[in-house]
Amino acid sequence: MTSAILELRNATKRFGGIPAFEGVNFTLMKGEIHGLLGENGAGKSTLTKVMAGVVTLTEGEMFLEGRKVGPRTPAEALELGIGMVFQETSLVPTMTVAQNLFLGREKRFNRLRGTYIAAQQFLQGLNFHVDPGALVNQLGAAKKQMVEIARAVLNQAKVLIFDEPTATLTPEEKKYFFDLVFGLKERGVSIIFISHALEEALQLADRITILRDGKLVVTDDKAKFDRTRIINHMVGRDLSETLYGAKREVVRKRGRRVLSVQNLRVGAAVKNNSLSIFAGQVTGVFGLVGAGRTETFKVIAGLLKRDFTHGGAIVFDDKPVRYRVPAPAIRDGIAYVTEDRKIEGFFDIMSISDNIYIARLAKFGKAIVSSGEAARIGSDWIKKLRIRAIDQTSKATELSGGNQQKLVIAKSFVQEPELIIFDEPTRGVDVGAIAEIHEVIGRIADEGRAVVVISSYLPEIMAISDRILVARQGKIVEEFSAKEATDSAIMYAAVH
Repeated sequence: MTSAILELRNATKRFGGIPAFEGVNFTLMKGEIHGLLGENGAGKSTLTKVMAGVVTLTEGEMFLEGRKVGPRTPAEALELGIGMVFQETSLVPTMTVAQNLFLGREKRFNRLRGTYIAAQQFLQGLNFHVDPGALVNQLGAAKKQMVEIARAVLNQAKVLIFDEPTATLTPEEKKYFFDLVFGLKERGVSIIFISHALEEALQLADRITILRDGKLVVTDDKAKFDRTRIINHMVGRDLSETLYGAKREVVRKRGRRVLSVQNLRVGAAVKNNSLSIFAGQVTGVFGLVGAGRTETFKVIAGLLKRDFTHGGAIVFDDKPVRYRVPAPAIRDGIAYVTEDRKIEGFFDIMSISDNIYIARLAKFGKAIVSSGEAARIGSDWIKKLRIRAIDQTSKATELSGGNQQKLVIAKSFVQEPELIIFDEPTRGVDVGAIAEIHEVIGRIADEGRAVVVISSYLPEIMAISDRILVARQGKIVEEFSAKEATDSAIMYAAVH
């Protein structure tokens, strides 16, 4: 790392006069892995989108290998040698994996079979197990992210930017990704990555830059940081004692049985799954990708259909139910916070207030729709969940990833559910917001409602759960009390 490959000097970007970041001086060295950290709304994604040509600077300059540049589109940035893997997928859902990989790189005369073979060889070289002939809209979130990463690597950029690249990957897939990043560094590629997993920054990065409220707080060598120093710089206060602390020593008492599932079957994803959920407790559901956790609870919430014959039985509030769409489940008191906020979580061109108000109407309905009531409700929930936005009229797409997640949570809370299911509630959320979301989840359980938290992150499960269910190969295989559970016992149950 002898010289800079990319520089931003006094960089400022404003939206409607409000700065996303201001006066930032940033340098990426050749062959460097540079971690970019900060709370949601700190300006990380917007800063990297300037580099990738998605947005342009309001003030300041950008230099690539000493030459002043100003890409206005991602295509222009790619021509300069800057590629980006976005936090939210930018794949074409109706195309195959192979077609997405080579989109924009097609030869004049293409053989479809040749394209699939080339894609398969390339994916296998990255240790990514994805079918090149599969349609993207049939892939789960983890495999979509693999395709995004593979496409960026295939474009052979000199600078690669990863925005939350490991958020949907399993521990094994993360190892492959880390090996890939180190391999790219050895080939001279310079890498910027944004992550809310602080351990990843400490493991991968050569240097770390931290933003707070749109300002650059510090840039330093990785060796100068530990977890506590990073958190202090990110949020301006010490959260080390509250974030993912030790497992719960005081467990909430089990209330009445709210939900009972017997022998649930959904194709090959869920196999004779049985479980119970109780009021007044947080039930954590842990398992690796493909364990059938999400599919099970999507059936319960009416987002997926169980098998028509021998599909099992679901009893909610002492009443047998068979939801084919979410609406009756919502009216009965079941809310589901999706893991894929962009596709399933909100209406992206609608305002915060309208998104929340529509969610309330889905539960309670109303003959007359009131814009004043929508604004009041939106303003209330912005304050309650500390959603960072200009005001309640801001569009959902204008929010950072973590604030979009808070919006999805607000949409569920406003329906006043009896059972609320969180699927990866803190994925892509900063450390400050994680603590806030965990506090809200605990408060709901304290109020006597039933809470389910599906998470692939074991420290999260250990920190907030009263009881823990472990899923493997389509069904629940083990149950632990939070007081008795250990990391090793839970992981053993998940993989053996």
